Amino acid sequence: MPVVVVAAVALTACGSSDDSGDSGSTDAKKITFWLSTSAQIQGYTDLAKEFEAKEGIAVEIVNQPYDGYQDKLRQSAQANSLPDAASVPSLDTIWINQLQDLSATANNETNKIRKDLVTEQDGKVLAIPSDVTAAGLFINKSLFDKANVTYPTDPNQTWSWDDFLAAATKVRTATGAKYDLVYDNSPARIRAWIYNHGGKGFQLGSDGKYATPDAATIDALTQFKAINDDKIMPKSVWTSGADPNALFKSGQVVAYFSGVWQVPDFAEGITSFEWTSAPTPGPVHATDINTGGKVVAFNNKDTASAAKKWVDFLFQRDNYTKLAQTNGYLSVETGLTLAYPFKSQTALDAFALYNKEIELADPISASGQANGTKLIIAGKSIQDDPTKAEMAKFINGEQDVQKTVDNIVNGLNEQIS
Repeated sequence: MPVVVVAAVALTACGSSDDSGDSGSTDAKKITFWLSTSAQIQGYTDLAKEFEAKEGIAVEIVNQPYDGYQDKLRQSAQANSLPDAASVPSLDTIWINQLQDLSATANNETNKIRKDLVTEQDGKVLAIPSDVTAAGLFINKSLFDKANVTYPTDPNQTWSWDDFLAAATKVRTATGAKYDLVYDNSPARIRAWIYNHGGKGFQLGSDGKYATPDAATIDALTQFKAINDDKIMPKSVWTSGADPNALFKSGQVVAYFSGVWQVPDFAEGITSFEWTSAPTPGPVHATDINTGGKVVAFNNKDTASAAKKWVDFLFQRDNYTKLAQTNGYLSVETGLTLAYPFKSQTALDAFALYNKEIELADPISASGQANGTKLIIAGKSIQDDPTKAEMAKFINGEQDVQKTVDNIVNGLNEQIS
């Protein structure tokens, strides 16, 4: 039976060991699989049971605390004690050269894995996303209904940001709500805002450095500052760390721009009002498409073959269908029909909407995660994205938009020079 370890275990016990199998890697009887999740683990434990029954290889699933997970992987690499396989937030230059090639799994046409989201280097696939994430809009349906204000439900016929904000203000004034909108304080989420408004954002140039963004990006950031006026949006989220999730759950905010990962939490945690997912406003149909965990197999001598077999097992069409349904994933495999286990019809509708949004999204939507992958492969990475700090100064009136943009570009490039 698979073992699920909730707390972190000692480094010396996490990697492959002598009792995992003989030196001929194909005889391994036990492997370790690390991940970090608050809720999306059951799909892995279910498949681990099936994998052991089929292959005779036990999978010890270790759920690491998110804070410090990347550091723990680094320490494990330095101690030559990496797990056998893992779902990681991002790749790391310190252990990227210890990854196995997953090309056979990624390129298996039966799996239909999105090729634009896998991590490739020199013709090798180093990581396959466990799932896809996307940013989007949640609204307090109860407030909209109370104010008798309508909203679109079809991403093919979405609203503009101007239309949405006008509707949200009407709802706020009619119902006595506190704010029109709260918006996640995140570089990834501000990318979605920029793309929605026709900007290209902060992109890597042909020289491998971040380029000064286009005029549409500067205009979009200027518009974002303008709505942080303590009426449309509270300044406190982007300037002093107020929790937008808690503000939305209070029932005093008309809408919340966040992402698909909120759906399971809202389905269970919001009971005082009705919520729903609404199409992301335009004019450009874009979002920030990112990946959840990146599934990797480490090249640990005795267990390498078993780890690779486990990863391949996860992404086999029928198995991945179970994983995505049970864990509530947006699929990295195209064309799947998924029956999610949510009891809430609102949650089911939200996932259906997000799937449509991803299909319709402008290709620029995935460029943020693509830039990060390019840097990792080049042996570089952004450890501290300056976007949040610089936007806070801009919103507080401490600097103008050009200084903000310059500081973001310079702050990114200093880390990769």
